[in-house]
Amino acid sequence: MAAPGFQRIDRYIIKKFISTFFVALLFIIGIIIIFDISEKVDDFVGKHAPLHAIVFDYYVNFIPYFINMFSPLFVFITVIFFTSRMAANSEVIAILSCGVSYKRMLLPYLISALLIFMLSLSMNLWIIPRSNVERLKFEQTYVNHKRQDANTNVHYQIEDGKFAYVQSFTTWNNTANHFTLEEIRDNKIVSKLSAEKAQWDSTMGGWKLTNWFIREYSEGLGDKVRTGVKMDTVINLTVTDFYRNKKTVETLPIDQLNDLIKTQNMRGDPNVMYADIEKHTRFTLPFSVFILTIMGVCLSSRKRRGGIGLNIGIGIALSFTYILFLRFSQMFVYSGALPTVVALWLPNVVFAAVAAVIYYKASR
Repeated sequence: MAAPGFQRIDRYIIKKFISTFFVALLFIIGIIIIFDISEKVDDFVGKHAPLHAIVFDYYVNFIPYFINMFSPLFVFITVIFFTSRMAANSEVIAILSCGVSYKRMLLPYLISALLIFMLSLSMNLWIIPRSNVERLKFEQTYVNHKRQDANTNVHYQIEDGKFAYVQSFTTWNNTANHFTLEEIRDNKIVSKLSAEKAQWDSTMGGWKLTNWFIREYSEGLGDKVRTGVKMDTVINLTVTDFYRNKKTVETLPIDQLNDLIKTQNMRGDPNVMYADIEKHTRFTLPFSVFILTIMGVCLSSRKRRGGIGLNIGIGIALSFTYILFLRFSQMFVYSGALPTVVALWLPNVVFAAVAAVIYYKASR
């Protein structure tokens, strides 16, 4: 097992795995870009998108996003393809006949999977979020047709004991209509600020209130009441809080995403589920590389009557099943049926159990 010859086989398998993986990426990405251009060419022409923006703002940033989304498919097909060829050429039989255990034969595969895992995780946590900024900005300008005009009935706890309410927020002029700010201590309202409108002022980083009304409550009958026409105020609530959605979280590196989750949990913001889903997806997708690698080796290390084509067909079917399972598991989060960590890791748990069964049968 420890002979130098087998170490050369390790290098051979790792080289095959990595090189086939990146060749598959280049080939499939080229096809996807062609289909994407054919689908969006009318938008590009109709909205006069500059060629430089199409290439560098959109497609250069689209490629890592696409790789991240379908990395399990690429890995699985890669393993299925080159391992099936090794099996067809009797290379797997030769390796095992030399006294190498099935478990030991998996080692170079797992080393390759570790390298891809580290690359994918690094991209998910830091690189792709930054590239998504330009990609989503381009899509909003030249592709997307829908525009959200207002948020309604927004409730936020902006600080400990301070609660903000906005009946509606209009995006075209960054104005919160029927704005209320309440301060509560010991389960009692201490003060309440109401305003007909609160418009965001980027120069001071605060809000300009119109037709405001403040009541400061006391134990007796001496409540203090103040009113006015205009007032500037700075609170722990900015205009960006009204623009956050499930697309926004895709642009945040992991440290900023964690800060957002902490803030949204404190505020009781229901949109926190988008940030939670994004965070756990960034870890679950790279981790699936190990599971799908083991499954791919076990499914393709023996000769089949259908040959490589049958193995690739099985690999594609299982890969899409995993991706669909991962997307479907998000519905458990939206419906509140399962916590985010359980729902998003459930596909990996199920497929890990399937991989264990397949490995047990293949290694016997």
